[in-house]
Order: sequence, then C-alpha cells, then structure tokens
Amino acid sequence: MDFYHTPTSCSQATHILLREAKLDFRPHKVDIFSRTLEDGSDYTQVNPNGYVPALVLDDDMLLTENVAIIDWIAGQSPALLPDGKLGRTRHLQMLAFLSTEVHKPFIPLFFLEDEAEQARLREILAQRFSWMASKMEGDYLFGCRFTGADAFLYVMLRWAAMVGLETPRRFEAFVEAVECRGSVKAVLAAEGLQPLCAAASPLPAT
Repeated sequence: MDFYHTPTSCSQATHILLREAKLDFRPHKVDIFSRTLEDGSDYTQVNPNGYVPALVLDDDMLLTENVAIIDWIAGQSPALLPDGKLGRTRHLQMLAFLSTEVHKPFIPLFFLEDEAEQARLREILAQRFSWMASKMEGDYLFGCRFTGADAFLYVMLRWAAMVGLETPRRFEAFVEAVECRGSVKAVLAAEGLQPLCAAASPLPAT
C-alpha cells in the first residue's frame, strides 16, 4: 500500500494505526500547501482533493478521509475496535465526533487573526475535550484497549498543545500511555516530532 501523509497533520492518526496494525505500507510525505510530493510531483494526481491522509491499496483503490481509513484499518485488525456487539458503531460515533466537532474547529483557529473568533473557538474546543474526558472508560476512550479513536484523540491533543489550549488533566495519563506505545514512538520519530510527555523517550528518527 501507499500511504500519503503530512507530519503534524490529522494523517498522523492513520500513520499510528497503520503501524499499530502492523500493515505493510510505503509512506509518502505531502506538502499540503503546494500539493506536491517530496520528488516534486503533483499530489493531486493521487488524490484530486489535495489533502491527507490518502491510502492507495494494493488493487489501486484510493481511500481518503480519516474516519474511513481508520475504520478500514480497524477492520483488518479488530483488536483496534472496542469490545461488544456495538463496538464498531461506538467507534465510528467517536471518530465522527473527533472529525467534525474537534478537528474542524481547529482549522480556522490555526489561521484566523480575529481574537474574538479565536476565543469562541477555544471555548467550543474546551467544552468538547471536557466531554470526551468525561466519557473515558479507563486508560483509553473505551477502557484498556487502544483504538483508532484514541490515535485521533492523541493527535487532537497535540494540536491543543500547539495552540496553547488547556485540556482536562485526565488526558495527562492518557498521553503518557499513548506515547509509550511502540507505534506512536515510531511515528513521532518518522515525522521528526518530540513526544508531549517528558517520560516518553522518542525513538531515533528513521
């Protein structure tokens, strides 16, 4: 498979899940502003929408959208889904919330200069992080099992740190647990990033 991603972007969640599921893939970094690959070629020839993540399967089928790709990866490795007969449905519910109610408000926050609008978005995000913290069932969102939604939440918490948004203290232990995972250490090293938690030692860059 060919995986197209941009370091620090929401595609980091997919990157973590691909490694967590131990799937074979070829990573390709994308400059989402110029829509080019590292070799200078036009990324829109792969994904006409120009954004990440994108996954091209071995049969050349193109998958886009974090929710869809994470759901597909979890289908290849069901241990990445919550337990129970509604496990996949509950997982999709949380992924949809993260994608529409958390990820979406962050985008204008990164670029807007209007202080009033920034304050409004920060308040919205603070409320939504608080709601997720209240729904945590254990070490992770759905208990002791790490899921695709946890990978997505981790990336959103990294974004919160980037803009100086305070999040519930409940997430401190969550971040530490996530950053101790081999898949996450490998992704941070590959993307040239440092862990948020001082206790998590990064792997050498690859």
